Amino acid sequence: MSYRVEIGDQHLNYRPAVITDPQPTARQLIELAGLRPIEEHLVITMTPNGRLNALNLDETTDLLTNQVERFLIFRSDALYRFTLDGDEFVWGSTEIRGDVLKKLAKVDQANYGVWLEVHGGEDKPIADGILAPLSPKGLERFFTGTNQTTEG
Repeated sequence: MSYRVEIGDQHLNYRPAVITDPQPTARQLIELAGLRPIEEHLVITMTPNGRLNALNLDETTDLLTNQVERFLIFRSDALYRFTLDGDEFVWGSTEIRGDVLKKLAKVDQANYGVWLEVHGGEDKPIADGILAPLSPKGLERFFTGTNQTTEG
């Protein structure tokens, strides 16, 4: 029996793949993606409800019970944390694009914007395609909201 999965990158671009093991390890998923060296990559599962969970190289995920079908693979050895609209996420890169944040928040790409919360200052808008830095020591806070227009 085979199981269909999607392997994605830091831009949430996915490609289909098939694996025969119903409980693959992160190592197997990296091999499936054809990435080397395996030890220089990490895998984050994206559950159907949008939660992101990191897997250790020899940790398994159950394709039968958890219904995890999407995996993000990063060339990285560190995880970065951030919040988005109050929900906590893990990420495998020091940067994340504005359009990716909107996809993770599941908001309308055209009518919503995303901002980096600046404590004690003016919040910074993060446009589509623009990279926002993620700190290894802190917790970045992002939020979404409707874009303001002056039409009418």
